[in-house]
Amino acid sequence: MTSSDRVCERFEELLDTRPEILREAAEDFGRLVCAPPVGVLRPRSAAGVRDALAHAGPRGIPVAARAGGHSMYGQGQARGGIVLDLRELNAIGPVTGDRVEVQAGALWRDVLEATLPYGLAPPVLTDYLGAGVGGVLSVGGLGGASHRHGLVADSVLELEVVTGAGEHVVCSPDRHGALFHAVLAGLGQVAVVVRATLRLVPAPALVRRYCLYYPDLDTYLADQRLLATDRRFAYLEGQARPAEDASGGWTYMVEAVAAHEGAAPPDDQTLLRGLSFASSETEDLGYAEFANRVAADEEVLRATGEWFHPHPWLNLLLPDDTAASVVTGVLTDPAFRDLRANGLVLLYPLLTRALRAPLFRRPRGEVVHLLALLRTAAPGTADPMVAANRTAYENARAKGAVAYPANALPMSPGDWQEHYGSGWGTLAEAKGRHDPHGILGRGHGMGW
Repeated sequence: MTSSDRVCERFEELLDTRPEILREAAEDFGRLVCAPPVGVLRPRSAAGVRDALAHAGPRGIPVAARAGGHSMYGQGQARGGIVLDLRELNAIGPVTGDRVEVQAGALWRDVLEATLPYGLAPPVLTDYLGAGVGGVLSVGGLGGASHRHGLVADSVLELEVVTGAGEHVVCSPDRHGALFHAVLAGLGQVAVVVRATLRLVPAPALVRRYCLYYPDLDTYLADQRLLATDRRFAYLEGQARPAEDASGGWTYMVEAVAAHEGAAPPDDQTLLRGLSFASSETEDLGYAEFANRVAADEEVLRATGEWFHPHPWLNLLLPDDTAASVVTGVLTDPAFRDLRANGLVLLYPLLTRALRAPLFRRPRGEVVHLLALLRTAAPGTADPMVAANRTAYENARAKGAVAYPANALPMSPGDWQEHYGSGWGTLAEAKGRHDPHGILGRGHGMGW
């Protein structure tokens, strides 16, 4: 009996096997890997997720959970298996005190819309709010407030999950703590998140956004290091941008945000004291407008069709002492020349002590830097870009970098063992206990 027969034996009335649905589930935002499942299942409760995993496990049927579908390289796909479309598990609330319960299929923009009427928001949000809650928690989640509050996953107080063995478990740091810590930033290897209880913090009415411009990388990194460690801004990111002259060089922009309520605006002189930028711009925005600012870009890209092109993205975490060398090497590499015309380069600091999820890998040192190379490829042209990602990753890894694992980057089982280092045993033990048949997270290529 084939895998297809085994799946349909149990779920033939529930599985959606329409060709157009299978095509959608066989792709992701990366548009680089196509891995058709046998069918798509839309559970409406934890019991539905449990039944699917309890059936699939003993039969060795791959299962992948999906909501926003924003993986880059097939990580959220299940070739020949079942895709759990969690978008119907999207309830949010109640908001109680400083916390909110959120189902895994909800999108972060909807979470924010639900909490802002209470004057509250998650401590850290990623730049793009169209991703699903469960997917971001499985990777970790980085954003402009991470230098203060760590990962998006670090704000989780409790999880409701279904393990690969079909066990329905509510866990927290003090209750089934090992499972809780294996799920957060665990790349979906041991369980499917059904619900998360998130910590909330007061949300400001307004923010003042400062864009500070630098002509050279060393000065930029020095000021970013200072701003990360003294935490004077609530939000801190930055970019490398092509120089406007004919030099072929790059300039750098700190993006720093201070919260305020309007009656007492930020003191610009105090906030910018001791910095060495060449020029600056400021603007005041409503907090909701700022937090969801990427939505306007998404609308434009959908209208032009670029949203549906391949996205060979690469995200690296760099040690502070080699960051300048790695960044310079990438930005002068002819294989990344297209970044100048058709890409975005994020470059901003994080504090390792704030990144608390045990399975989240980080480089050595107190200050590290996220380097995100966000490229869009014309259809049929992405393979050399993926190859360039691999070369850049190997070069950066030799200088102490690690991948932030939301990439168009082929990784072997050996790569993953090196990535996790001393944490590999912890993940392997959790995998063996909670997903003994190895049906979850196959798209990452860990080779269980």
